[in-house]
Amino acid sequence: MNLLAVPAPLPLSTAPDQDPAILAATLMQSRQTILPKRLLAPGPDAKQLGMILNAAATAPDHGQLQPWRLVLVPQAARARLAEVFGAALMARDAQATAEQLAQAREKAHRAPLLMLVIVDGQRGDAEIDLAERTVSAGCAIQNMLLLATALGYGSALTSGKALKSAGLRTLFGLAASEQALCFVSIGTAQSRKPARLRPAPPDFVSSLSADGDAPGREPADSFYSL
Repeated sequence: MNLLAVPAPLPLSTAPDQDPAILAATLMQSRQTILPKRLLAPGPDAKQLGMILNAAATAPDHGQLQPWRLVLVPQAARARLAEVFGAALMARDAQATAEQLAQAREKAHRAPLLMLVIVDGQRGDAEIDLAERTVSAGCAIQNMLLLATALGYGSALTSGKALKSAGLRTLFGLAASEQALCFVSIGTAQSRKPARLRPAPPDFVSSLSADGDAPGREPADSFYSL
């Protein structure tokens, strides 16, 4: 199967009067982080994986650099990643206990679908800086998380000091200009926490003043009157 083949669009709803914007907002609000240890099989099948990867491909990409890439970590390769996690811990803490090493290695075996997101700071046009490339990768990640949510799966992003280890760079064949951004884990949620309270727009939105004052926090009522 060609995972990069664009799948047929899915109907947003069987109800003809359902507002697509409301459906999209509901999907975004329903997404939550599920710890990888709570993400169990089954994971996405081949068709669903193709849909998730195609969702990543719709992310904004100034200059069409494709400044990020994804590396899937199948079950057969998890032992290699586990050893890298263990070695990275030992490099940071030579006194790490056998239990701590086992815990570090076990993280490689969580979630049926695991992939590493890698950002390239030099690919293509050098005028497009790393921050913009990282934003593009972040958009790709969010698209994948939302598609996974729409398919009924739980998901999580994980990082950690092991991402900067020499062993991980070697395992994933990172070029000098590349950096590992995070892991994406997807699977069936064993359990979920109650939805957390999301910030409201007045908590993070302000307006640029016409009189030269620096933007500040606007009261909620003035925000909604814009």
